Amino acid sequence: NALENLGGKTILGDFFSTSHGEVEKFSDKTIEELIRACFAMGKVKTGALIVIEDEINLGEYIRTGIDVDAILTSQLLINIFEKNTPLHDGAVIVRGNRVVSATCYLPLSDSLSLSKDLGTRHRAAVGVSEVSDSLTIVVSEETGAVSTAYKGHIEHDIDSKYMKEQLKQLQNRHREATRFELIKRRFKNGKQDSKDLHK
Repeated sequence: NALENLGGKTILGDFFSTSHGEVEKFSDKTIEELIRACFAMGKVKTGALIVIEDEINLGEYIRTGIDVDAILTSQLLINIFEKNTPLHDGAVIVRGNRVVSATCYLPLSDSLSLSKDLGTRHRAAVGVSEVSDSLTIVVSEETGAVSTAYKGHIEHDIDSKYMKEQLKQLQNRHREATRFELIKRRFKNGKQDSKDLHK
C-alpha cells in the first residue's frame, strides 16, 4: 500500500511515459468514450457513478471494489451499469485510460449545503471530491441528468460540451504538472552531471 501511494504517481509513472516524455493522464479518445457512455445512459435513465482519479491516489477506494483493469470504452461502462448486472452497484474508478475497479464504496458527504433531495450517488460523488482531487460523473437514475462533482461542489444537469471542457481541464492540468516535474528532473540531473565532471 505504501509503495502504491508513494510511487503510483512518480517513480512508477515514469515507466508509462509517452514518446514525448510526458506521462499521459488520459487520451482524447477516453474523453469521447466517457461522454458517449454517460449521455447514452442518461437517455435510458441508467444510473452511473464514475470517478476519474487525478493526482491523489484512490487506492483505498479501489480496493473496496472488484478489479476490472480494462481499457475504457463506452460499451464497457454501459455494460457495467446495466440494471440488475453484478457490477452495476457502487462506483467505477478510472485511472488513465483504464477502468481499474467497479462496485467501489465511496465516502458520503454530510455537507449541510447540499440539498436534502440528493440521492446516495450524488452524495458519494461529492464525498469523494471532498477528500481527493478527482472529478466524479453521476448519471441520475430518476431523471437521466448528468452531473459532475469536483472539490466538494456539484454541478447538475450539464451538457456534453461542458463535460468535455471539464475533462479537458483535468487532462491539461496533469500535462502541465508533468511538464514542470520533467523540467525539475532534467535540471537536477544536469546539476548532478556537472558535479560528476568536476570530480
